[in-house]
Amino acid sequence: MTNHTTTTSGAPVASDQHSQTVGTDGSIVLTDHYLVEKLAQFNRERVPERVVHAKGGGAFGTFETTHDVSAYTRAALFQPGTTTETLLRFSSVAGEQGSPDTWRDPRGFALKFYTSEGNYDLVGNNTPVFFIKDGIKFPDFIRSQKRMPGSGLRDHNMQWDFWTLQPESAHQVTWLMGDRGVPTSWRHMDGFGSHTYQWINAAGERFWVKYHFRTNQGHETLTQAQADQIAGEDADFHRRDLYDAIQNGDFPTWDLSVQVMPYEDAKTYRFNPFDITKVWPKSDYPLIPVGRLTLDRNPENFFAQIEQAVFAPSNFVPGIAASPDRMLQARIFSYADAHRYRVGTNHNQLPVNAPKNEVNHYSKEGTMNYSFPPASQPVYAPNSFGGPHADEAAHGPDRGWEQDGELVRTAVTLHPEDDDFVQPRALINEVMDDAQRERLVGNIVGHVSGVTIPELRERVIQYWKNIDETLGARVEAGLAPIVEPQSTLVPSAAEAVAAK
Repeated sequence: MTNHTTTTSGAPVASDQHSQTVGTDGSIVLTDHYLVEKLAQFNRERVPERVVHAKGGGAFGTFETTHDVSAYTRAALFQPGTTTETLLRFSSVAGEQGSPDTWRDPRGFALKFYTSEGNYDLVGNNTPVFFIKDGIKFPDFIRSQKRMPGSGLRDHNMQWDFWTLQPESAHQVTWLMGDRGVPTSWRHMDGFGSHTYQWINAAGERFWVKYHFRTNQGHETLTQAQADQIAGEDADFHRRDLYDAIQNGDFPTWDLSVQVMPYEDAKTYRFNPFDITKVWPKSDYPLIPVGRLTLDRNPENFFAQIEQAVFAPSNFVPGIAASPDRMLQARIFSYADAHRYRVGTNHNQLPVNAPKNEVNHYSKEGTMNYSFPPASQPVYAPNSFGGPHADEAAHGPDRGWEQDGELVRTAVTLHPEDDDFVQPRALINEVMDDAQRERLVGNIVGHVSGVTIPELRERVIQYWKNIDETLGARVEAGLAPIVEPQSTLVPSAAEAVAAK
């Protein structure tokens, strides 16, 4: 077999080095279709980067269910002894493609399980909570963490303005400003499903669950000074670490455990168990071991298998379902819709996203559609000609359209401990030691030093005093006075008119 260059349509290429020219001035001819093909393909070789979680990396592996949790779910991948191929993508949240891996930021922990019943995607972070509890706030939150429209610069005033106007952010911001805000590597951090999900067993009994992936490499973090130094020396520090470890046979592993809450408990629990800004105390719902995740295979092509990989919370399998978590409900729409825009209508036909089991559906056409049913198969349902049909029995008792209306109503009512500051206060005073609290104060002071608006600075200080009076006072004492107050926020319409 020869190894000749060809065009993308398979025709042999005469030269990789020289364009076709004509005339004494060496003008390139439009009929040089290979030159046109190369340049046109080059102009289009990037898909839009993710709006959120743009910078990341990942690897393939397996998940083995080592313990029996069949009493809680009938999902095939969580039955004892089952091994399931997986893909795990790590990422940072706010940074763009070229941003340093060691910026202070939450890390994405997105898993795709290629199960015998279809793909199950678990899209989480390295923290068990999040900044907001309702998806309608998500676009505003992300914009506040990115760049100013005028200068194109990130802005601490904008970040703290949003956080302090949303007290529900307090728990996640405390995590972010603490040691866990910069993990040493992706291998040395935990992963969480963050949301509350629903498990259904073979008998139709329902349970609420939270996922916890504990790293077996040891949980390690960087100081702010270490992170800053690495950011200037190697922007791809975390991506390189994961690739090199797997390449050298040092396969990272995580142990999965779940917290399980009986279905009826949610109606009377002391805080809303579907609020993603809260954690469930392990004293109430202990960790139950499930299995082990191992990453042992690097991607062969980063673009094809990581950049084009998509993860959507809407990808459930029988035995697993959603909860009344408002953030989860919004993400069920938003993620899959983003993939249709960014990668394409038929993104699930790409090998990295395609299920391993047989697929039968009535979706048709759209961009890059190369998988299609026989011409004799109808393109609509129901039909009388042997096309695929829905099967309630195959899904068992966990039909997705059935829900306890009373639960949905009570999930949004006030519980005794729904206060936004209770859990971050406990995180500071009951989980952190003196050294961790000292670093927390230093990280906050360093970040808030970038807040240049006096009124906003006062609000930030009060935000931390609301969480913990003593810690807030330490933050206040650590901040140097603002020398030249100057807002970088966009003025309101009224202010703009007044200025004229």
